Amino acid sequence: MDTPTIVVITVLFALSVGAFSGYLGRVFVSGRRYDSAKREASIVLAEAEEKTRALGIEAREEALKVRSEAEAESKQRRSELAQLERRLSNREENAENRATNLERRERSLNDKEKSIEEQQVELDGFKEDHLRRLEEVSQLSLTDAKEELILAARGEIDQELAVIYRDMEENAKAEATENARNVLAGAIQRLASDVVSEASLTTVPLPSDDMKGRLIGREGRNIRAIEKATGVDLIIDDTPEAVTLSCFDPIRREVARIAVTKLIADGRVHPARIEDMVSKAEIEVEETIRKTGEQAIMDVGARGLNPEIIKLVGRLRYRFSYGENVQQHCIEVGHLAGLMAAEIGANVKIAKTGGLLHDIGKALTHEVEGPHAEIGADIAVKTGVPESIVATIREHHDDDHSSVESFLVAAADAISAARPGARRDTVEQYIKRLEALESVARTFDGVEKCYAIQAGREVRIMVKPETIDDIAATNMARDVVKKIEDSLAYPGQIKVTVIRESRSVEYAR
Repeated sequence: MDTPTIVVITVLFALSVGAFSGYLGRVFVSGRRYDSAKREASIVLAEAEEKTRALGIEAREEALKVRSEAEAESKQRRSELAQLERRLSNREENAENRATNLERRERSLNDKEKSIEEQQVELDGFKEDHLRRLEEVSQLSLTDAKEELILAARGEIDQELAVIYRDMEENAKAEATENARNVLAGAIQRLASDVVSEASLTTVPLPSDDMKGRLIGREGRNIRAIEKATGVDLIIDDTPEAVTLSCFDPIRREVARIAVTKLIADGRVHPARIEDMVSKAEIEVEETIRKTGEQAIMDVGARGLNPEIIKLVGRLRYRFSYGENVQQHCIEVGHLAGLMAAEIGANVKIAKTGGLLHDIGKALTHEVEGPHAEIGADIAVKTGVPESIVATIREHHDDDHSSVESFLVAAADAISAARPGARRDTVEQYIKRLEALESVARTFDGVEKCYAIQAGREVRIMVKPETIDDIAATNMARDVVKKIEDSLAYPGQIKVTVIRESRSVEYAR
């Protein structure tokens, strides 16, 4: 063999040996890996079996625990059920006992009812027999006896009620008088106003008596022109350095006064000049009326009134009622009503405005027929015055009032009119009022004498003591007051005093 062949064979042999060696190596390694995996699997299996045994033990322990708890709970419930059964048994027993007792009581009550019914029948018989014997003894029937008893009881009750009424009336009067006195005193104390008396004559001073001739004029033409233009009587007499204007219309008299004063200052007195001065005087009086109306509105604090109303308020300056200036009276009533409204918590604006306008109808009473309250209310409605204020104007002489402010305006009107010096009556009216008061008092039975005193502010009635007792005297005073209120018209208030006096006179001889 040649060398290359040997080399090839050698190489092939070496490769074969190497491949076999590699195969044997892989087989050996695989065997070792298998043994290792087997050992690991045995270990894992052992651990799993151990855990399984542990879990089984825990599961058995937990099952035992749950079973013991369930048995305990079941035992407790059986115990509770047993207790409930015992309670129900006791209740049933008690209910049976109660039912037995109730039946026993019912039988007892039935027996008592029967006994009571029998006794009632017996008592009714005794009562009828007793009443029959009483009727025979008293010679009165049951109906007559009841009537006499009712009459006697009614007399006693009337007596007691009269006493209670008198006591309550005295207490109420004392409290009401005190409260009203405080309110009125506070209102009057804060108000001070002048009293302007009515006069139908106005005196105009002259610089000298020579001016009288000028005012008369040639053949009296100047005096006739003055009287024609003003509607006022010009009286020229022996009074030194003065002439007199006479008229019942204060506005016309004021126009004449201003016109004559201007004529005297100017010195030129003739019919044409007189007409010119009278025209200027009328314009001046109208302006004065407007200003005084505005001033009155400002004094009272009544804002937002129609200009026509303001003009009528100004005209009240020249109107008088029972000797009292109406504008001054209205301002005073507005202040009084407002002060009293503030004291008692009423609407001050309504009270003030209603008090100022309550006599607004007197500005037109000589032009429009009807009561001044209705005239004033109609004027207020036409000029857009609120209804609450219109009611105070319409109701200020009524007994019924729709609001507290209406009552306050009426009270303030009475206070203003009743204070001393505010108003004056003629002698004839004064006497008639006194006679009317005395005649009202004389209409009552048991009156011995009666006198109207204090200018008709009080009526004193002397009664017969053997006819009128103290309670009847109290009732008579109340009845006289009611009759005076219903039948007479009077300013302010009238006090009625009933006097009962018993005298025993004996002579020692």
